Amino acid sequence: MLDISPVLLLSSGIIFLLVVARLNSCLFKPLLKHMDDRAASIKKDLEDAKSNGADVDGLLAEANEIISKAKKEAAAIREQAYKEAKDSADAKLASAKSNLEAKSVEFAKNLQDETKALKDSLVSSMPQFNESLKAKLSSI
Repeated sequence: MLDISPVLLLSSGIIFLLVVARLNSCLFKPLLKHMDDRAASIKKDLEDAKSNGADVDGLLAEANEIISKAKKEAAAIREQAYKEAKDSADAKLASAKSNLEAKSVEFAKNLQDETKALKDSLVSSMPQFNESLKAKLSSI
C-alpha cells in the first residue's frame, strides 16, 4: 500500500532541519535580537522620561521660587516707591504750608500797617472834619 522510501524520508528530514537551522540563523535570531533591543530601548526611554519628569518638577519648583522672590522684590520696590512719594508729598505740603503761613503773616502785618496808616490819616484830618462840621452847623 504505502511504500515509504527511507532515503526519501531521511533526505526530507535533513532538508527540513537545514531549513529550520537556516531560518533560525537568518530570521529568528535577528528578529528576536531586534525585539530585545526594542524592549531595552523602550525601557531606557521610560527611565529617561521619568528622569525628565523629575527634572521638570525640579525646574517647576525653581521657577515657582523665582516667581515668589520676584513678587517679594516687586512688593518691596512698590513699598519703597510709595514711601518716597509720600515723603516727597509731605515735604511739598510742609513747604506749601510754611509758604502760606509766611504770606499770611506778611498779609496781617501789611493789614496792620495799612490800618495804622488809615488811623493816622484820619487822626491828622480830624481838625479839617471838625472845622467842616462847625461850618455846616453854623450855616444851619
